[in-house]
Amino acid sequence: MSNESSGNSSKIIIGILVVALIGSWIYFNSSKTEIITTYDNKVAVIDSAKAQIQASFIEVSAKADSLTQQNTTLQGDLLEKSTQIQKLKSNISNILRKQDATDKELAEAKSLITDLNGKVSGLFADLSKAQAENKDLTAKNEVLTTTNTTLNTNLTATQKEKERLQDIGSTLHASTFSIQSLLIKEDGTEKMTNNTKRANTIRLSFQIDKNKITPTGAQELFVCITGPDGKAFNENGKINTREDGSKAYANKLAVQYEQNKELPVSYDIKNAKFTEGEYLVEIYHNGFKIGEGKTTLKKGLF
Repeated sequence: MSNESSGNSSKIIIGILVVALIGSWIYFNSSKTEIITTYDNKVAVIDSAKAQIQASFIEVSAKADSLTQQNTTLQGDLLEKSTQIQKLKSNISNILRKQDATDKELAEAKSLITDLNGKVSGLFADLSKAQAENKDLTAKNEVLTTTNTTLNTNLTATQKEKERLQDIGSTLHASTFSIQSLLIKEDGTEKMTNNTKRANTIRLSFQIDKNKITPTGAQELFVCITGPDGKAFNENGKINTREDGSKAYANKLAVQYEQNKELPVSYDIKNAKFTEGEYLVEIYHNGFKIGEGKTTLKKGLF
């Protein structure tokens, strides 16, 4: 009786232990599954947050790269802001490359991306403002260039006009013309005559008037004579005049002019063959005709 009771007690204890063991195993496996599920869920949440941060970073990085690529010549404050943006991008990228980035690090990356977004927007606004200012400055420069071109053109025209007036102002003027036909004998004696057979000299006398602009020094005068036949008389060369084109001259006179002083000039035109008719004598200086005179020779008169 006692032995049978003892055997039954042992069986009961063993049964209780088996049940407890089975229950512990079930509880352990259940807890393990719950822990794994919780971990997987947590990893999934972290991966999802990281993916969202990564996507935000890619978007703002594209904006930043677009700005810097389109503006490769940034200077001063704009260059400093661009450098700060590149530094932020590097810091964020370093965090997101970590396989085991913590929640704290991801939160820091998210904060840095917000900061990066602000700096990119600020740089974009600054660049837009700078471009608008450059456009305005370009327009103003074009106006200034046009104005300067006009001023330079006017200045050039004024300078040319000044030179022209200076040129005209420095041209001498001849007055008090006297033209005499003479017979000058070998012994030097002279006699006035209008007889074409006797006259062998035409004496041209005139005065160079005062001129405050013409400098003191040698001045060239050209004597042009037109004979009764309308042709050049005693031609010795040609000059280019300002108003009468190319013109033949009989002689070139070098006179010593003193500024703002009168200068008498006398010149003899010698020729053994004068013909009947009118002789026109013209004096040129600096290409301009500065005076003229006429004389007439006739046959049979003394």
